[in-house]
Amino acid sequence: MIDFNVPPYVGNELKYVEEAVVKNRKLCGDGPFTKKCSEWLEEKTGTSKALLTTSCTHATELAALLTDIKEGDEVIMPSYTFVSTADAFVLRGAKAVFVDIRPDTMNIDENKIEEAITEKTRAIVPVHYAGVSCEMDKIMELARRYNLYVIEDAAQGVMSTYKGKALGTIGDFGCYSFHETKNYSMGEGGALLIRDPEYIERAEIIREKGTNRAKFFRGQIDKYTWVDAGSSYLPGDMNAAYLYGQLEAADQIFEDRMKSWNLYYKLLKPLADQGKIELPTVPEGCTHNAHMFYIKAKDLEERTALIHFLKENEIQAVFHYIPLHSAPAGIQFGRFHGEDVYTTKESERLARLPMYYGLKEEQVQYIAEKIKEFYQ
Repeated sequence: MIDFNVPPYVGNELKYVEEAVVKNRKLCGDGPFTKKCSEWLEEKTGTSKALLTTSCTHATELAALLTDIKEGDEVIMPSYTFVSTADAFVLRGAKAVFVDIRPDTMNIDENKIEEAITEKTRAIVPVHYAGVSCEMDKIMELARRYNLYVIEDAAQGVMSTYKGKALGTIGDFGCYSFHETKNYSMGEGGALLIRDPEYIERAEIIREKGTNRAKFFRGQIDKYTWVDAGSSYLPGDMNAAYLYGQLEAADQIFEDRMKSWNLYYKLLKPLADQGKIELPTVPEGCTHNAHMFYIKAKDLEERTALIHFLKENEIQAVFHYIPLHSAPAGIQFGRFHGEDVYTTKESERLARLPMYYGLKEEQVQYIAEKIKEFYQ
């Protein structure tokens, strides 16, 4: 069976985990490896501050706390996303306002956002699907005009850019995921990217259970205390050690995945040219990170048959999100603004193919052959 996902492993991960345990003897949060990962992210992306978190969900919750999202507020986002995008704001008592997506990128339709803005709107949450950027110039222009926060859900966007800027660094806050299904992994984990330095101190406090412990460790104060409402968003340093082994080899992982992505595209393009399937679109000005390779079938029925056929041929392909606005919690905590022209229809067509570091060329060729066989 060709698995859909295999968590990345480059080679130094266990050595660094052992170093964290035996040499550093530091297993809890904010140890030497957490510091190395944060510095790597700051240097690579140019963000003012990167704080490692226990998940991308927690990074988004941290952003919701920093922007003081509260009961009665509204937050605009696509419905075609993972539940965490909405959960972070729903937990604060806000309403998720879903708008339609673009069929080419599966990202939020930047031209549908403005009509969803009300006096209760506090933030826009663009989700960079498959590591391909949303149309951020338009979104940032709207945010400036209506005085809204922009919190980028860049869970899938590590190493992707928009017009030369790293995803997650364009809005006020960016949220990364290092879950085992992502390009770079620590099992469970994430990071919050902070653009404006004025938010750094409060972010450190909230992340450290509402204490000013970070200032204490820097020697800025002689004892630390409880100064704000917060929680514990620190991953263990062993997890950070595992992640650092991959961040060191980030380009190697990137190039390996890109090779598989480009091969898929080349081999399946004839089918797309015949109108049998649709391939991913990467707009001008966007560079992606080969986070996923998907194809679109004609409809739900054809996609179901395709996934079943691939499974019979020892290939694990999967569909993706069920749109949030049609889920029980989505109905309870959100509303869809405007018409659902593409969200449901396009989500029912999309099938994700195996994509991971170390996927072999002959495996990609075999998968492409089987997809061609299905369409013959």
